[in-house]
Amino acid sequence: MRGCRRRGDVSSRPVPSAHRDRSRVLFISSPVAIGADTATHLLLLRHLSQERLELHAAGQPAGAGAGSAPAYDALAAIPGVALKPTDFGPSLSDLSPLAKLSGATQLLPAAASLLGLARYIRQHRIQILHSTDRPRDAIACVALAALTGAKSVVHVHVKYGDWMSRGVKWALGRADAVVGVSEYVAQSLRQSGRCRPERVHAVLNAIEPSQWDPMLSPLPGRESLGVSAITPLIVSVARLFHWKGHAELIRALALVKQQLPTVKLAIVGADYPEGSGTTRDLTALARELGVAQDVIFTGQRRDVATLLAACDVFALPSFEEPFGLVFAEASAMKRPVVALDNGGTPEVVDHGKGGLLSAPADVDGLANNLCTLLRDPTLRARYGEHGRQQVELRFTPARLATDFAALYARLLSEVA
Repeated sequence: MRGCRRRGDVSSRPVPSAHRDRSRVLFISSPVAIGADTATHLLLLRHLSQERLELHAAGQPAGAGAGSAPAYDALAAIPGVALKPTDFGPSLSDLSPLAKLSGATQLLPAAASLLGLARYIRQHRIQILHSTDRPRDAIACVALAALTGAKSVVHVHVKYGDWMSRGVKWALGRADAVVGVSEYVAQSLRQSGRCRPERVHAVLNAIEPSQWDPMLSPLPGRESLGVSAITPLIVSVARLFHWKGHAELIRALALVKQQLPTVKLAIVGADYPEGSGTTRDLTALARELGVAQDVIFTGQRRDVATLLAACDVFALPSFEEPFGLVFAEASAMKRPVVALDNGGTPEVVDHGKGGLLSAPADVDGLANNLCTLLRDPTLRARYGEHGRQQVELRFTPARLATDFAALYARLLSEVA
């Protein structure tokens, strides 16, 4: 890998020269793949001020014969961030008991690697450790903070729930700061009884607006879907599982079709988890409701911006969505959003300004909102403009970085 040193060396990139006025922050990142939480942390690392902060990251490189490690490679590509290769051990949460026993044999080298990371933290006088709420990351963050005297920040991307592992709950209860990606998530943490309320904060997520061009032509996306230029088109983008509300959206489509017979719905995304059969079940539902010919299942697509440009309305009636990055992405493409009035969604979508929100389980209300927007191109344009303005005002990487820099400063002022 470009810039890598030998296995025994401290880091894969020279550490930035110490600067007396800069605070020192280390991000803990165990994932190999880039999920939504990892993508947010990469975005944050790229935009934090390196004039004010000395930035470090501990990432999981690809092991021998393990293929690539996209998250590690993305960390390595960020200029000015000192990268410490770290073995976090296997992720045991989703494995069978036998597989967990096998994975446990890898814990010893991981423990040695984490002790090496503790030495690195002390050596470079790291003041703040920042992790996601993934079990390995959150546990390592809080444990390493206890070992080194650094402050720990656990960044939570989902609503608190009893389904969380004991390790995560332990970390949440001991972190110096717990940050929800929305006020909805933050409030769930305050109400959990696990976190001291004064240690819980909300920092809204962000996207990179420049990556979402609302001037893209709708034609290529429509051609790829086999939809004409004048056909009313709804697009929904998400992993396919029950809580995303695809079944309710198909039921609403059957009602919309009674008023707009040519309407089409494109469902973009793959079954989660793989092999769960969600696409099969949704196809059967569409067939039962007589709209099978009007629902297009695209599977996973990389050209999401092209598909958003193709649609008239973006819809995702996701139940208790923690934030909904895809709502911000659709808004950045100047597409009105139809969703539910619960979870973190109202913090992203302004009802009656950037989209329309209905109550959970209200399929009639969902259908009415779709019809309202599909019938009125002027209203769609007005909502689209408002949505883009809100993204540029409230959901930018610069705002995300400013909010976290202020939180870091507050934590360090408590030490002083």
